[in-house]
Amino acid sequence: MTVTHPKPLAGRVALVTGAGRNIGRAIALALAGDGAAVVVNARANAGEADAVVAAIEAQGGKAMRALADIADAAAVETMVAAAVARFGRIDYLVNNAALRREKPLDEVTFADWREVMGVTLDGPFLCMRACLPHLKRSGAGAIVNIGGLSAHTGGPDRVHVVSAKMGLVGFTRALAHDLAAHKVTVNLVAPGLIGTSRPGPEPAHHAIHHTLSGERGTPEDVAATVRFLCGPGARYITGQTIHLSGGAYLG
Repeated sequence: MTVTHPKPLAGRVALVTGAGRNIGRAIALALAGDGAAVVVNARANAGEADAVVAAIEAQGGKAMRALADIADAAAVETMVAAAVARFGRIDYLVNNAALRREKPLDEVTFADWREVMGVTLDGPFLCMRACLPHLKRSGAGAIVNIGGLSAHTGGPDRVHVVSAKMGLVGFTRALAHDLAAHKVTVNLVAPGLIGTSRPGPEPAHHAIHHTLSGERGTPEDVAATVRFLCGPGARYITGQTIHLSGGAYLG
């Protein structure tokens, strides 16, 4: 007799920020593929979020759109309340949304600094705080923060981005201590040189970094790592930074 095993994330619910495109979209689809219901967050682009929801539902999964600026505490609280009202729980928080601005140092204003910090560092804190009671009740909760290569190597014209992304490393380590007793794991995935669609020129730091194979990764590569960290096989991993850069950074 053949025994059919359920999908490993069946019955769980994931909130993925910045899930309308690129890496966030791939993460949402991967978690849904393993059985999780997914809250697809985007700041304002309803069309992109709806397309991800439709793709998940077309494969028999469950998803909902959640438009919210994660730098806005009230908007985050409203988003999480709506997600819990729809699905009854939150087990996984993937803090993917970020701003990857580039500007010469002499031109970076405090407003520029705060804009990046607001989304990239404050946003994960606000989402964590809103999700925390639900993550604690999960019994197998996970937070996955999405960092970046240049946080560990530095890079030109992105002092605000590098600082915010490295802040996520400390955030991850601190939360791992605070949440271990509640069986919530906290890890960070640091992608680098991933082939994504983006407006404007190639990031300046890409010119000084190279993968060992000469090939770039894909959003699906990042999504596979996030899916693993949320799953039952990663319950003994917490407080870690996992570099996903094809050897561009050997930490």
